[in-house]
Amino acid sequence: MIKKLFSAAAITSALLLSSLANAADIDANADLNDLAIKGYDPVAYFVDNKPVMGSNDYTATYKNAIYQFASAEHRDTFRANPEKYAPQFGGFCAFGVTKERKFDTDPTAWRISDGKLYLNLNKNVQKLWQKDVSGNIAAADGIWPDIKYHTDAVLEDR
Repeated sequence: MIKKLFSAAAITSALLLSSLANAADIDANADLNDLAIKGYDPVAYFVDNKPVMGSNDYTATYKNAIYQFASAEHRDTFRANPEKYAPQFGGFCAFGVTKERKFDTDPTAWRISDGKLYLNLNKNVQKLWQKDVSGNIAAADGIWPDIKYHTDAVLEDR
């Protein structure tokens, strides 16, 4: 009986690992369909100075996550320099990273600092994060390499 349970667990683990290999990179916050930022256009934060919903008509892939855009121009801008427009910390909550956790985000809880896009879990968490933006960014930058590929830091929301 124990041998059968162990065998079933091994098969389940292998299937899970193989499905993760085809999903978005573990360091990219994407839904089960690999859609990043819940479909919001990452370029819009920079050029429109607000979150704008993207469209299925204009997409690009970065780190195996699918980004949607409000226009072909935004998509092409992103493709030319995805590192500039993709949210920091793979789109996980910037404040959560300071706590060594990967939290999902609300795309309307955002801020651009030093030309980089940061997202937070929600607007209440964003208020906490904004009390010391530079300190929180420095802390998260130091922690992110250690939690970047750890799925055990991801909440059940993911």
